[in-house]
Amino acid sequence: MKAFDISGRLAVITGGATGIGRAIAEVLAEGGARIVIADRDLPRAEATARDLAGEAIHLDVTDPTACEAQAQVLTSRHGPADILVNNAGIVHNAPALDMGLDDWRRVIDVDLNGVFHTARAFGRPMVAAGRGSVINISSICGEIVVHPQPQVAYNAAKAGVNLLTKSLAVEWAGRVRVNAVAPGYTATELTLAGRSRPDWFDRWLQSIPMGRLADPREIATAVAFLASDAASYITGTVLTVDGGYTAF
Repeated sequence: MKAFDISGRLAVITGGATGIGRAIAEVLAEGGARIVIADRDLPRAEATARDLAGEAIHLDVTDPTACEAQAQVLTSRHGPADILVNNAGIVHNAPALDMGLDDWRRVIDVDLNGVFHTARAFGRPMVAAGRGSVINISSICGEIVVHPQPQVAYNAAKAGVNLLTKSLAVEWAGRVRVNAVAPGYTATELTLAGRSRPDWFDRWLQSIPMGRLADPREIATAVAFLASDAASYITGTVLTVDGGYTAF
């Protein structure tokens, strides 16, 4: 169906070397997009890019100067991105009273500040061109407090991503669409620690009406929809993909 066609569009995926980011890159590539993997782990990014006949760039999303520089280089080489997926993220599980401030800052810096830095750097030429779609990877943790694991910094960062998404959507309306996808528990490296603990994992499954974790590609297809013209009147939306977790 033509509305879902993204053939030839330039897609930049931060944190795209592994996990949900890689799945997003794979699905967008299958749809015909030209893929740029932007990741702090350049060797893994290059490996993923080779598999997808794409390109890899080194990017630390916490460095605003590097984000601006890479965006300028990419734009001079290819023109503005058509699709930007802000996926890079980390988690730190610790109670608020025990969490070190360095750990708090690190999570906020990657998960919230990093989305702002990359959205602004790569979004600037997109807005100037008057086209494009930005998709921020949020989480159900931006809406509710999940259990039983403590992760106050991650929750706060993802709540910030949701409002950042809506703010940019309003500012850039009519030029660039900005949405977010909020995954529930997904089978990736990010959830590996929790999946290895029965006291956590059993509670997760009990709280998901569909009774299982998401496959990363199930998150990726939601991103592909928002990237396409099929979502041409959708902006400022947080699309939840959680197997019913937040419906309980």
